[in-house]
Amino acid sequence: MSTVFGLIIQGKIPSTKVFENERILAIEDIHPVAPVHILIMPKKPIPNFQSIEPEDYKLISEIIEVAQKLAEEKGIADGYRFLTNNGPDSGQTIFHLHFHLIGGKVLGHMA
Repeated sequence: MSTVFGLIIQGKIPSTKVFENERILAIEDIHPVAPVHILIMPKKPIPNFQSIEPEDYKLISEIIEVAQKLAEEKGIADGYRFLTNNGPDSGQTIFHLHFHLIGGKVLGHMA
């Protein structure tokens, strides 16, 4: 796990954790684009969305549950964005699957 997220998961780089269990870690983004900007990632090293295998589907479902729970806790359940980038052309710069939970302001239309 040589990505920055792998190092965060291993505890080698500090982060502000908002959720953690054996399979998933959620942290505050250090460059937030909105009042709530949380990164939710599997601890399993999956490079990107396209690399998800059928045996990972349960894990992805659990990530969705965590996102819904955090949206409720952060008071953004009525309006938020939940997204991931897949590959360099989408803007992915860290090749460890992660999802952005973004809200707390009007986000407008996506490009």
